[in-house]
Order: sequence, then structure tokens, then C-alpha cells
Amino acid sequence: MAPEPLTPANTTVVLVDYAVGFAGLLRSHALAEHLNNVVGLAKTAKWYESGLVVTNGQSGKPSGPLYTELLEALGDQPVIERPSDFNAFLDEPFAQAVRAEGRPNLVIGGIATDGCVLQTVLGGLREGYRVHVAVDASASPSLEAHNTAIQRMIQAGAVPVTWFSLAAEFQLDPAFHDAPHRMRLMQENVPAMGMSAQSFVNAVELGRRAATAV
Repeated sequence: MAPEPLTPANTTVVLVDYAVGFAGLLRSHALAEHLNNVVGLAKTAKWYESGLVVTNGQSGKPSGPLYTELLEALGDQPVIERPSDFNAFLDEPFAQAVRAEGRPNLVIGGIATDGCVLQTVLGGLREGYRVHVAVDASASPSLEAHNTAIQRMIQAGAVPVTWFSLAAEFQLDPAFHDAPHRMRLMQENVPAMGMSAQSFVNAVELGRRAATAV
């Protein structure tokens, strides 16, 4: 039996520890691609108005604050600072924030995949949530570490998703069927698809002009 679709009304996006001090350690994904995917995931949560919980370690520590690009996308979204726990659900303010969203599905992305993301995903499963991991918006110091953590999460019951597939699924919600969000995300954060769409629109326009000229 197919699971219920992910919708903004039943899903909370959880962003974990995208701290500037960790960015230089990541090797599983190119940094530019990683930043693009993280920002795309944040925009998806904000624009489709799903639940959203953002957490980081204490900004005064060497790991520092969240990525500047992410903070710009988040706007006035609060950031829950945790003292040390790898499993964010062991931090009561974080756990309370997720519970307060009142949604049964979680989509979790963050760094490192084999550290705080893995443990937070497992923590969410233990809490009874249907947990999804945003595989392309998470990263680790090595591809092996990233892939192994993803495999462990899947075996534990988490479901892998990509950030843009989440946006596409949210777009299927009748409340957002005619919203411009997916096309805007495509243009801003999926450059190849955005250029393909532009090429198609150009071809249609050329065909229209040719037909008019006959």
C-alpha cells in the first residue's frame, strides 16, 4: 500500500547544523552544489508553508553560525541552538518545537550525514515520526561516510528523498497546484532544468512567429 503523499500540512522540514565551520570539511558533495541544495530545501519549506524547525550548535563555538545563504533564505525563522547532542531529539527545546508543529512526517537534512543527521533521524523514528532524509541536502567528510549513513537510515525505516522531489510533491497539493513556487525553484536552484524550460519556451515562441508569418 502506497504511503500518503507528503504535503505542507502533514510535513515538517528539519534543518540540522548547517554551520559555516563544518562546510570546509565536506567531501561527499561539491560545496557549491551542497549550498544550492540546502537553500532549495529551505525555500521549499518556507514557500509552501510546511512545518519548519531549524537547529544548530551554539553559534559561539568554533563551528559558528548557519551558512549565510541559508540564513538569507530563512528570514526571521528562529534557530534552536543545542549544547552538544548529536541526536537533536535529546535537546528538549528542539523536541518540543518539532512536536509543536503537529505533523506526522519529517524531512531531515543537515550535516554531517553520518553524525547529527543519522542520530536525529534515528531519534525521530524512535519518537514515532515517519522520517524522510533529504539525501542531496546532507553531506559528510567522505562519500563513503555519507552513503553508509544513508544505508543505515533506510534499513532503520527512513525514506530517502531529494529536495526538489519534495517540492514537486508539495506542488501536487491542491492548495498549491497553480502556485509559481516549483517553477521559481527550478529557475533559481535547478539551473539545468531552468535553462531547458527556457529553451522550450523559446522554441514555442519561434514556432508561433513562424506560423504567424505564413
